[in-house]
Amino acid sequence: MIFTETKLKGAYMIDLEPHRDDRGFLARTFCVDEFRQRGLNPKLVQTSISVNIKKGTLRGMHYQDAPFQEAKVVRCTRGALYDVIIDLRRDSKTFRQWTFAELTVDNRRMFYIPEHFAHGFQTLQDDTEILYYMSEFFHPESARGFRWDDPAFNIQWPIPQPILSPKDQSYPDVPL
Repeated sequence: MIFTETKLKGAYMIDLEPHRDDRGFLARTFCVDEFRQRGLNPKLVQTSISVNIKKGTLRGMHYQDAPFQEAKVVRCTRGALYDVIIDLRRDSKTFRQWTFAELTVDNRRMFYIPEHFAHGFQTLQDDTEILYYMSEFFHPESARGFRWDDPAFNIQWPIPQPILSPKDQSYPDVPL
């Protein structure tokens, strides 16, 4: 795996290193040792998928608060998405800054999202599926979120007028 740190310290793009032959290729998508060598949380307790029928579906901005903060690895297994993270670490030089990655079934990239980051995405194609690896179990009492269009961040989403859940529509602006 090839780890490239983003402009938000501790968040990484992970690219595969395929071993190819005439049948196709084999590539590692997770290795505890490689995560530990970079100081990343290698704990894996839960995986989930998000299936999204329509292009323009937006889910976010979500995170889990103390004491159940979670690190995530996100990968697109069908379709394409615009994946956004925001640094919520108050002591970070990049506090309240955001970055994005385009994850597609073809580029097979993964996004490592550390604890204390909010996460959201918008689908770029119909029938897009996302796979999550998470370091913490889901705890509804610690689930938090804020508006996808909060002016504090000015995220540049690619598709105007997204498809949102009632929950994502009702989130307030960031309480930080």
